[in-house]
Amino acid sequence: MTSFQVWGLPGLPEIQPGDDLTAAIAAAATANGLPGLADGDVLLVTSKIVSKAEGRIIPADDREAAIDAETVRLVARRGRTRIVENRQGLVMAAAGVDASNTAPGTMLLLPQDPDASARALRDGLRRRTGAEVAVVVTDTFGRPWRNGLTDVAIGAAGLAVLDDHRGRIDSHGNLLVMTETAIADELAAAGDLAKGKTAGVPVAVVRGLARVTTTDDGPGARTLIRSAADDMFRLGTSEALRQAVTLRRTVREFTDEPVDGDAVRRAVAAAVTAPAPHHTTPWRFVLLETEAVRNKLLDAMLDAWRADLRELDGWDEQRIARRTRRGDVLRNAPYLVVPCLVADGSHDYPDKRRGAAEREMFVVAMGAAVQNLLVALTGEGYGSAWVSSTMFCRDTVRAALDLPAGWDAMGAVAVGHPAAAPAQRPVRSADNFVTVR
Repeated sequence: MTSFQVWGLPGLPEIQPGDDLTAAIAAAATANGLPGLADGDVLLVTSKIVSKAEGRIIPADDREAAIDAETVRLVARRGRTRIVENRQGLVMAAAGVDASNTAPGTMLLLPQDPDASARALRDGLRRRTGAEVAVVVTDTFGRPWRNGLTDVAIGAAGLAVLDDHRGRIDSHGNLLVMTETAIADELAAAGDLAKGKTAGVPVAVVRGLARVTTTDDGPGARTLIRSAADDMFRLGTSEALRQAVTLRRTVREFTDEPVDGDAVRRAVAAAVTAPAPHHTTPWRFVLLETEAVRNKLLDAMLDAWRADLRELDGWDEQRIARRTRRGDVLRNAPYLVVPCLVADGSHDYPDKRRGAAEREMFVVAMGAAVQNLLVALTGEGYGSAWVSSTMFCRDTVRAALDLPAGWDAMGAVAVGHPAAAPAQRPVRSADNFVTVR
């Protein structure tokens, strides 16, 4: 059974910009009867003293500007509290800009490159003490879904920061396929128990775990940062919604990859949360999941379109053929949704003006539901296109899909995996669409 010791290094002086941090740590390691450093030890160094030595100190009144400068991506915001991704790739509150354990009127930024800081400390301690130690630069993090703070590794050198169990067999003979242990974070948390948050002990030593140290510096704590492609929780709620709205684009070309009907049903569940008049539920969504049904509808609509062009517009057959030969986004999509308006519960006004307004309220509710559907489909990873054509031949749609007389098709939504990334959307300023009175 593995056992190890953890102790703090008290007595370090207040670190100032430009101080030799390795000299201060080496001296503290042998003061007060402590045993000094030995090969295989792991040194856990609070990032604040590294930041002080590197001159990462700013006036406190520059906090918001500093957070802005250190931020590369907003993850979540609640009031004035921001969770962001900072320049070091860490997702944390306020980009790591911190006013604790620093002189009044000042704030600390994180080290510019915590892994480089850990390598420099390791090299300096080797030269001063002759000991081959690992170094972990730590900082305090909150954690999603868990109350309380803990120290984690933001920089590392000479340490196997991850212990990859994938491919190993557990004690019951099961193959492990996902397990990776964050050794560096576990050490950081253990060291924090010895350092304490308010005891003024910024460095701790772990002895007895030489098996997790390495002869070279290794890849550093950057390895612990999950890639964007693997991050299932990359955004906070409001930011995820905002991004889904921003990323929602009309997609007109799809791959042949099938669409998950359960994902569409989840999008419909979002759609029916839209506001509606008189506490009604005026939405129905017809899901066309088979190619045969899609073709039946689209063939009937094509026949109706040709008849309109011939009988209402007076076009000849050659011109009709040219017009209807164009590619059809609905026919090329692997999945269709036909949203229908059902005006049950609407008020019957003899006055035409009020009757028209009543109808418009239900149409607006339908539009809100369709927007919810499109945004939710984007969140599910699908592209979509809302096409109006079913509105021009509602009787045809009802007949082809065997729908009740009161169901009015409000376009059709093509759903699928985009065949290519959509073109960049031009930036639209809200100011161009706002009138203030």
